[in-house]
Amino acid sequence: MTRLRAVLLVCALFFTAVGCELAAPGRTESEEKVTILGTWTGPQGEKFDALLKIIGIPYEYQGTAAQREVLLSQVQAGEPPDIVIMPGLGELAEYAQQERLKPLDRLYEKSEYGPPWQPSGKGAGSVYWVPLRADLKSIVWHRKDMAPPKSPQPLASWCIGMGDDGPSGWPGSDWIEDLVLQREGPEDYERWVRGDLDWTSPEVRDAWLAWGSLLAQDKKATGEALTADHRGPDRSNGLLFGKDECTLEHQGSFAPFFYNKRAKEATFMDSADLLPGGPYEVRAHEVTGDFAALFSDNPRARDLLRRLASESGQQDWVNLAGVFSANNKVSPKPGDVERKIADRLTTKEKPRCLDASDVMPPAVRDAFYEAILLTLTRYSEGEGPGSVKAILDNVQKVQDAQRAQDAQAENPVPRIEVCSTPQQPPL
Repeated sequence: MTRLRAVLLVCALFFTAVGCELAAPGRTESEEKVTILGTWTGPQGEKFDALLKIIGIPYEYQGTAAQREVLLSQVQAGEPPDIVIMPGLGELAEYAQQERLKPLDRLYEKSEYGPPWQPSGKGAGSVYWVPLRADLKSIVWHRKDMAPPKSPQPLASWCIGMGDDGPSGWPGSDWIEDLVLQREGPEDYERWVRGDLDWTSPEVRDAWLAWGSLLAQDKKATGEALTADHRGPDRSNGLLFGKDECTLEHQGSFAPFFYNKRAKEATFMDSADLLPGGPYEVRAHEVTGDFAALFSDNPRARDLLRRLASESGQQDWVNLAGVFSANNKVSPKPGDVERKIADRLTTKEKPRCLDASDVMPPAVRDAFYEAILLTLTRYSEGEGPGSVKAILDNVQKVQDAQRAQDAQAENPVPRIEVCSTPQQPPL
């Protein structure tokens, strides 16, 4: 790290809260700012703001939980932001299909981002997004002094909450995705994500019923999970440390941000042993990311995104905020937990598969989340597995309508590589 970057990083760390002003050389108030729309708010938004100050290009950042609605209204008004950062690759793919995104070819070193973070193989075409942050799923958090046995655990052990400021239900979609992935493997998982495997197929239905067998153990607890906030009852210590009776949380590598000062008391294990119906073999690691895309030809925006995606920009981001990067040149912050997460995010020995709902078209994704909430409602009312078929039938209808719409579109939807191919080390 250069001396200048070190000085800027220190300034950002200690003065973000009071508005440390880091202007680019020669910057004036009249310079046009790069507009950025993301989902990071609160402390995470403040850390990202600090990173942008380090870079020094004039900017205006807006973080919101209602990003989809805000972006849609801005696009319809003809005033989209220069840069959008979101986990929804399916949504970005639709904007690319509409020719609203600018290609990012030659904007960053693609060799630093392997699959599935970027398309691989022949015919991948232009790239329209780059991951600015990565997270690991297919894991279960627990207190360091309360390691669980490697076998499926009862509902009473699980900390579960579906609520969010934005779309609710996504924590439940992670359960279904993980069950499909570990039970059926990455090939069937990818077929499902692409819409080539029906929601009513045995592979998906049986995963849904396996999760339902967990929910059926306690109707009252299932009903409470329906409305509980996934960040914890008072958003101070997360779900894992929010109440004494639950000891396990099926959540991504971002969960410690919700644990706050108690994060050092937590560690994780692969989820395959603990999922209902298991233990299973670890077939792959589910991953997610926050991807940046360009909606304008603003040269400052391209320069800002180039710097954010660079090895040095990603390393600053990791050092500043404690996040994880998909850039294979970047080192995680020191710590055993951080190293284990980073290893799984970059390993070539197991496939990495993108979060299914993130890749699905928005209409299908929303139907997925609604189906999750409806499943918890039905199980809390004691209706149980008898409701699953009708729930999945409704999602399949949305999938069929999406397929028909895509077939009539003038441009194809950009292909997203859902899972990476494992590469075994030489003997």
